[in-house]
Amino acid sequence: MKKTSLNAVTFRNVSSKEWIVFIHGAGGSTATWKYQLDAFRPFYNLLLIDLRDHGKSKDIKPEFEKYNFDIITKDIKTVLDQYQIDKAHFITLSFGSVIMQDLSIKHPDLVASAIFAGGIFKANVLIKSFVQLARFFNLFLPYKWMYSIFSYLLMPFGKHQKSREIYKKQAQKLSSTEYMKWVGLYNEFFRLLNRFYNQDINFPALTIMGKDDYIFLNSAKGFANKHKSVLIKEMKGAGHICNIDQPEIFNELALSFTHEHKYTQEDDFPASQAQSSKAG
Repeated sequence: MKKTSLNAVTFRNVSSKEWIVFIHGAGGSTATWKYQLDAFRPFYNLLLIDLRDHGKSKDIKPEFEKYNFDIITKDIKTVLDQYQIDKAHFITLSFGSVIMQDLSIKHPDLVASAIFAGGIFKANVLIKSFVQLARFFNLFLPYKWMYSIFSYLLMPFGKHQKSREIYKKQAQKLSSTEYMKWVGLYNEFFRLLNRFYNQDINFPALTIMGKDDYIFLNSAKGFANKHKSVLIKEMKGAGHICNIDQPEIFNELALSFTHEHKYTQEDDFPASQAQSSKAG
């Protein structure tokens, strides 16, 4: 049987009509959010998605020789439609923040609020240099070597070891062919960042950054300073994968934000529609 949609895991909440959709970064999976589940399940319905080629989203049809953001965003929208989600809070990580930017441009009505963890925004000199260095090494280094090298560049300190090891383990599920298809997204990468950075942000947004995220932090600060609807919080003792480095602090910040920006009245939710389940 052909797989035509991404792998998704849901956690239903009998007392809430609101959804939180989690979008991981390149090389990640639903396991990226393992330290968020217990904190968010008491308050929301949760939808965790494995992006194409990641986690259990393997051999999705139709296949493509090259990827673009239209393909990746359509994959996500298909899952949302399957679960009849027409509005949600979104929590994204790293490259997932870029995918979220494209999703919000194409489907603005979907977004009740967005949280960008380790967000990637307008490309400054450091970000451009990082991306170009990655593209250069792709020419002659095996993918697994690439990911190991750049995981240390992004998360260089001993206190980042847990997030580094979790992410490296997830990334090993990608083949070199799959990885190179994702690298092809860099053809649109800077253009998308520039468009999102310079447009009006018409939804409440929070970007949560580790103070040790030396590659992406300054760009995130500039993004928050430019847009009144965007808040920024910096976390001590955290690097790029801040939701794993300091999960308790991250969860507290994220929950406070989503609680502040509820988009439904809980007492309007019919109990007959509620069910408590886990589906994959």
